[in-house]
Amino acid sequence: MRPFRIDIPQAELDELRERLSRTRWPDELPGAGWRYGASLGYLKELAAYWRTTYDWRTHEATLNSHPQFITRIDRQDIHFLHVRSPEPHALPLLLTHGWPSSIVEYLDVIGPLTNPRAHGGDPADAFHLIIPSLPGYGFSGPTHEAGWGSRRIARAWAELMHRLGYARYGAQGGDWGTWISRELGLLVPDRVVGVHTNGLITFPVGAPGEMDGLSDADLARLAFADHYQRELYGYKKIQSTRPQTLAYGLTDSPVGQLAWIIGVFKEWTDCTHSPEDAISRDRLLTNVMVYWLTQTAHSSSRSFVETPDNPEQADLAEDVKPTAVPTGVAVFPRDILRPIRRFAERDHTNILHWKEFDRGGTFAALEEPDLFIGDVREFFRRVR
Repeated sequence: MRPFRIDIPQAELDELRERLSRTRWPDELPGAGWRYGASLGYLKELAAYWRTTYDWRTHEATLNSHPQFITRIDRQDIHFLHVRSPEPHALPLLLTHGWPSSIVEYLDVIGPLTNPRAHGGDPADAFHLIIPSLPGYGFSGPTHEAGWGSRRIARAWAELMHRLGYARYGAQGGDWGTWISRELGLLVPDRVVGVHTNGLITFPVGAPGEMDGLSDADLARLAFADHYQRELYGYKKIQSTRPQTLAYGLTDSPVGQLAWIIGVFKEWTDCTHSPEDAISRDRLLTNVMVYWLTQTAHSSSRSFVETPDNPEQADLAEDVKPTAVPTGVAVFPRDILRPIRRFAERDHTNILHWKEFDRGGTFAALEEPDLFIGDVREFFRRVR
């Protein structure tokens, strides 16, 4: 393992501003707004702010205020934050982000989770936090070979925790991190004391009677899943079939990269007019910067080739093996897909905690850090 510090050359920041100043903008149908993707008017305003006002150095310093390391596992560099609690009996907790997120998602929860005493909490709830960048994402990228699916990443995470000397720990994941965290529990159930998820994906598998007696709320969630497949699934189709072609535009154009990510944040957060209803402008741009500066548009997109998230893609007997690891589920109303408990209990046979919130979306730690912190604490009290 070697210490790591982010230090982007000034020439790269200058080049970014120059590229932004030369953006060729597309047309837009009158009154289209966000209907066909990222709004032209909003993107122009946000790109102007990015070019003239946003200060990467401030946010680089925030990231660098937390200890960072790189280690090589399975022929791949893995970057991670490792923030130890001052409390001697803190529980190690591995936090795994998804796409199009990054370690930036967790910046607001690091202090309260590692040092609850300093944030008005109970020191018994303290965690040592390990926050890796997914292989192919940000400072863990790019990847140079195929096959980095959830199981391979789970094996890498188990090795990372072994190298750090943690024999007993928890796992938390959102979006793709839910798959990776459950796979980690299946891989080393004697080490993982519990898995907490937000954005848990569930689906029917065609079993006799599985739809009988579903509540109206469950049926509404199934209907939304159908809407998601029809209207919000384009990014997945492209990234899981033609990531190379997409990567040329995202790697060459900062506004292309911005639009691709911001459009998703608009659809997956609890917002009305723009994702800034849910997440601050600077946090949004810092997350985009992690992709832009590391040139990981392609490798992060390519990870979708490895990621089944519906019954047509998944080998149900092989990809969705039931897990008995103690599990906690947080459900937010604007999750990309909202889980149905009956199906969740089929795949997770030891659900100890299930809480539904009235606000928040896919990126819970970024959108609603207080709710996220409270729920993580509440679940892990049961399994420490």
